[in-house]
Amino acid sequence: MSVIRIASRYAKSIIDLAVETNQLEEVLADMKSFKKATENRDLYLLIKSPIVNVTKKQQVFTALFDGKQTELTSKFFKIVLTKGREMYLPEIADEFMVQYKKFKHISSVKLITASALTAETVSKIKQKLVGSEVTDDNVELQTEVNPDILGGFVLDFGDRLYDASVAHKLEELKKEFTK
Repeated sequence: MSVIRIASRYAKSIIDLAVETNQLEEVLADMKSFKKATENRDLYLLIKSPIVNVTKKQQVFTALFDGKQTELTSKFFKIVLTKGREMYLPEIADEFMVQYKKFKHISSVKLITASALTAETVSKIKQKLVGSEVTDDNVELQTEVNPDILGGFVLDFGDRLYDASVAHKLEELKKEFTK
């Protein structure tokens, strides 16, 4: 079975349990803190290692996360460890975030501009995106500055890319003139 499929199934199960027990936001916070913890290379390699036995991994998880997570998340991690699927935990956490956003109808949008935008401009763009039919009810807007686009903007959300940058327009003109 593929990693994506395994991660998706486990993420769906923890989301369903969290919704059922009214702990969705708490479990989200747990998954975010776990994801942050896996940025530590040693922990990440420990989780992924087929050589380290499950008992040792459970001891590490107990030392790191007991008392810092909800009981639901702790039990979920113990089940995943017992099933021998701990190597998929980082992907399960990623998939949890994706499914959480779908459940809460949140669209993640990345806005790339050549120079920094004012808070007012970002707010207006966010309002336009919320009002459009291509995004969900809520928009999570991330801004990035990339001077290489020369001007204009690039919107990246889901599987769509809207490139209204000067660099893109110049590239299109260049292609047309070479024909």
